[in-house]
Amino acid sequence: MTKDIAESGVAAAELSQFVERVERLEEEKKALSDDIRDVYAEMKGRGFDVKVVRQIVKIRKQDRDERMEMEAILELYMSALNMK
Repeated sequence: MTKDIAESGVAAAELSQFVERVERLEEEKKALSDDIRDVYAEMKGRGFDVKVVRQIVKIRKQDRDERMEMEAILELYMSALNMK
């Protein structure tokens, strides 16, 4: 590694390993994304509203306090716009 750095200023072998790891992870990410898309397509085929399910997934990721705060602000804004 020191030889690489001395010759090119970059640890080429180490850099190559990092790049390869990122490439593998990108491939895995794409495969997971495809799998998720397939699950949503299956849900849609069974009559579920996919937009609502996506919203539920987003909400479930939130911390309870964060979700409560967002809901309170949403209610306030909707009330201000006479949407209730």
